[in-house]
Amino acid sequence: MQERSRHPMDELKCQLSRILTVIPKGSTIQYIDYPVYNNGGDLLIMKGTEAFFRENGIRIHARYSVLDFPESLAVPRDHIIVLQGGGNFGDLYPVHQKLRERVVASYPHNRIVILPQTIFYRKDSEFRQTAHIFNRHPDVHLFVRDPLSYKAAKEWFGQCSIYLSPDMAHQLWPIVPASKPGKKLLRFLRTDMEKTNDQIALEEGGSDDCLDWCSLYNRVERKSIYLIGRMLKKGTGPLPMGTIWSKYSDYLVDKAIRRFSQYEAVQTSRLHGHILSCLLDKPNTLFDNSYGKNSGYFHTWTSSVQTARLAGSEETH
Repeated sequence: MQERSRHPMDELKCQLSRILTVIPKGSTIQYIDYPVYNNGGDLLIMKGTEAFFRENGIRIHARYSVLDFPESLAVPRDHIIVLQGGGNFGDLYPVHQKLRERVVASYPHNRIVILPQTIFYRKDSEFRQTAHIFNRHPDVHLFVRDPLSYKAAKEWFGQCSIYLSPDMAHQLWPIVPASKPGKKLLRFLRTDMEKTNDQIALEEGGSDDCLDWCSLYNRVERKSIYLIGRMLKKGTGPLPMGTIWSKYSDYLVDKAIRRFSQYEAVQTSRLHGHILSCLLDKPNTLFDNSYGKNSGYFHTWTSSVQTARLAGSEETH
């Protein structure tokens, strides 16, 4: 009897174990820049990251978002500072990038690990500023999600250790669908600065079946996210806002899983619309974003997933 071949998503999850070479099992860490906003993709990354830490006995001494990271923080030298992965490394999202640079500049005696990111800068001057800060630190480890980011990091961050890695959300594989599909197609399309003109034809049709993260979550949920974030920023009060956010973000991720489960297939220009579909083993077509992040990720990691295809690509399964 022929042995059944391993699922490509198993392989991608296994590749995350390379992170253990710089965050050994049993380490104590400070986890910084976790998301407190309504981007479900970043929430999936956070949940995958937390699952990775639990599975490998990595102890989180403290968690900080960009909202509540203190002006001064004493970090023991044996603690590893771990920064959230995602797609906000560069000058498109300066609030998160400035926090990253501040942490690297402020803690020269701690190992700093940046979990898998996509790098994109519009201005070389901004890239040069980041490189100046990073290259002065003796122990920075940067994981990136695609070959273009890897090439750029190798070129600019000569004093840092650079690694190619899949996204942290792959740690959640497999996700069991919440229900059997009762609808044909979900179009999950980005509405922000990374949107492309190719989406216009896809957006036509019934609005109920065309969503982005901001419309997946309703007004009450978005307001709740805002209020939790505001209370985290204040940093005072009797309520444990970090714990409350952990539970509420579980609910938000579960809502995304439930919604995606309702459809037989997904068309998406959101990278994590694609990754969530793959985690559910659901047929999906990925459209590129404005600077090639999605196509770069697909060609590097998910092109072997039988249920996935890249729009406009000659990839066949």
